[in-house]
Amino acid sequence: MVQERPVRVERKLAAILAADVAGYSRLMHRDEEATHVKLTSLLIEAVHPAITEHGGRIVKNTGDGFLAEFPSAVRAVRAAVHFQTRTKELTIADAQDRRIAFRVGINVGDVIVEPHDVFGDGVNIAARLESIAEPGGICISSSAYDHVRDKVGVEFADLGVQDLKNIALSVRAYAVVREGLSSAPEPPRAKLDLPSPPRLSIVVLPFANLSGDPEQDHFVDGVTDSLTTDLSRISGSFVIGRHTAFTYKGKSG
Repeated sequence: MVQERPVRVERKLAAILAADVAGYSRLMHRDEEATHVKLTSLLIEAVHPAITEHGGRIVKNTGDGFLAEFPSAVRAVRAAVHFQTRTKELTIADAQDRRIAFRVGINVGDVIVEPHDVFGDGVNIAARLESIAEPGGICISSSAYDHVRDKVGVEFADLGVQDLKNIALSVRAYAVVREGLSSAPEPPRAKLDLPSPPRLSIVVLPFANLSGDPEQDHFVDGVTDSLTTDLSRISGSFVIGRHTAFTYKGKSG
């Protein structure tokens, strides 16, 4: 009896870009046809040309978004900056409540590759980073940032360590400073002036367990963790990551 060879799984290191439309369900509820037509137009006029120009490929569409693969983080970020800038130009005249804006997440990781899909933590992290990006914004992981720092002509704001849903290990994240976006296909390497600090800078220090019962420590730590997560969702805020905050546990002011 001939023994079948095990199926070979193709893997490679790649930069993964995940994007979706912010508030897509609300936009579709308001006007399905107009939203569909506008999104299709933006994909054709802004997204697809930028991805192709910077050497990427769209792996699959996800209804209101898409997943793309690039051979380098530099190309992925340049493509994202390119199509985000072009999208803003094409939608600037639209009413605020009808305007389509993409959220983008980028990560570098070792992924499983198939002709029409990619799998693995590298993909999942990119998708989770996209979910915390602001409308029109780009959020990247530290693994991507290490490759693109001082190479893409835009500045980044350090968002601190983020606990992403269903991702075992925390991820340090960075956001492209929106004022630094450039529509040029190859952004200049000159460093821009640093942005002014965010309006809100917050750290949730660990709560103290005053009950005297050591078994309640996990409860007070959970309160600290939950508050940190909730505050990080406030637009325009900068929240210190929970791991940094917990280094102050048990220390007096």
